[in-house]
Amino acid sequence: MSRDWISFPRSEGLASRQAHCDLPEGSYERELGREGFFGPASHMYHSHRPTDWSRFEGQLRPRAFDTTRFGASGSTPWEACGLLHNAHMKFRIWEMATSMNELVRNADGDELLFIHSGCGHLYCDYGHLEIREGDYIVLPRGTMWRLESSGPVRMLLIEATGGSYSLPDKGMLGPHAIFDPAVLDVPAIDDRFLAQQDESEWQVLVKSRGEISSITFPFNPLDAVGWKGDLAPVRVNWRDMRPVLSDRYHLPPSAHTTFVANRFVICTFAPRPFETDPGALKVPFFHNNDDYDEVIFYHQGDFFSRDNIHPGMISYHPMGFTHGPHPKALQNAFVQKSAATDEVAVMIDTRDSLDVDESVIPVEWEGYVNSWKSA
Repeated sequence: MSRDWISFPRSEGLASRQAHCDLPEGSYERELGREGFFGPASHMYHSHRPTDWSRFEGQLRPRAFDTTRFGASGSTPWEACGLLHNAHMKFRIWEMATSMNELVRNADGDELLFIHSGCGHLYCDYGHLEIREGDYIVLPRGTMWRLESSGPVRMLLIEATGGSYSLPDKGMLGPHAIFDPAVLDVPAIDDRFLAQQDESEWQVLVKSRGEISSITFPFNPLDAVGWKGDLAPVRVNWRDMRPVLSDRYHLPPSAHTTFVANRFVICTFAPRPFETDPGALKVPFFHNNDDYDEVIFYHQGDFFSRDNIHPGMISYHPMGFTHGPHPKALQNAFVQKSAATDEVAVMIDTRDSLDVDESVIPVEWEGYVNSWKSA
């Protein structure tokens, strides 16, 4: 629903004429915005870093988890390790040690897979699709599927509970920005798919209302000989993405939106050149995201705005407090040591507060809240 915000742009005291550029000397900019980065916003200019707290107590604290400490987690995605969840989204991580021997079907919502490591083959109602590291695969609600692989495959599972995924409205950029929908791949009824059809007994494990039911068939129910229509799983790799760039302005995460679901969005941070204008910020700006919880999964590379973060870790910033670059990253706020970023990360912004699953507590980095303190 559109809304008429109370809008009255004003300026008081020392302030930059444009956001994220040419800050008053010695100041630190903090953005206070609504609706993520889509609503009205003000920019404060502080004499101290907004994250220079001496103590942080209570449930609002920023948190981080190291999922590399999880091993393989069962033979089906229904045994994946829970990470974070709310009524509209479930975020899990699963390492498949060997090929799946059963089919699965999610009746609770669309499922999004992000392949963190490994490769293999996806078989589903619609056919066969090769998968590899860096792939997003959107599986529409109710799709039967299984994975085959000669080695372990580790992936994120992001369920749009009760909902579905769509592509974002790219506005004035046009429909082909970030990635052209023509690069979306769909499963094929190919020789490999036809070869896996047999008359053996197969089980389908269906998740509905969070409970698992088993349906047994005396044949492989992935027995399609063809299909037509505009509903199917799709695959896109982060390497297919061409991030929106601005030499003179540090763009907010919303510029990198990849998928939209009911009350949450998924963004992809892919390698891109740094801003070149000497007055433009070259690190994420301090901000209050007071309407969204923010989650980032660090996939690979050097995460230029964070200290002591390695691939496979997750940061979680609940709505309602100021956050931004770590002290070492802030030293490069206007002059970077390289020409481009070297990071790949998956960000989830949720309109409703997230709960932390008990299963992820043992891999929490308790010191994350103190990582903004000056050395």
